[in-house]
Amino acid sequence: MENIIYRNLTIEECVRIKEMNPYQYINRAWREVDGKRQLVEIDYHDTDWPNGYEHHYNDLKQTIMEGGIAIGAFNDNKLISFITLNSTTFGCRYKHVLLDQLFVSLDSRGKGIGKKLFMLSVEEAKKWKIDKLYICAGSAEETIAFYFALGCKEAEEINKELYESDPRDLQLDFEINKAINMN
Repeated sequence: MENIIYRNLTIEECVRIKEMNPYQYINRAWREVDGKRQLVEIDYHDTDWPNGYEHHYNDLKQTIMEGGIAIGAFNDNKLISFITLNSTTFGCRYKHVLLDQLFVSLDSRGKGIGKKLFMLSVEEAKKWKIDKLYICAGSAEETIAFYFALGCKEAEEINKELYESDPRDLQLDFEINKAINMN
């Protein structure tokens, strides 16, 4: 496998997400149909950043400026993946933080990079004494399968504001203390 370097991103490096290829083909996605969640064929080519590059660039900068963390994966000094945890906590029964963004460049998928970044974010959340990561996961079949394979589950406690920002997203969480020996 390639020699991947994982490290925190700085505000000045946020522009480097342009080095990544965010393309994703979505054959099937989870949708509510007649009150039941099921996979439906959508046959969609997402050729650019969902909601546009500026949206993700600005969210990345904001996360870092507000005390959150952004971890990048680099191969030959090229940014190939990143993950962000926002610093704001929420929840009634559990202390959550939002895993806001996780992107892996097209040519770097399937190599364990996303899993490694996820586990690095779990380690950071442990330092913050967080109970659960909260994820508004895009509804693509592969995206949801990825999170479920890591041990994420449908969120017990729904953040209404996050849910309403895109009701098609699946609201997931990951219990931090269950992350032992997953690396």
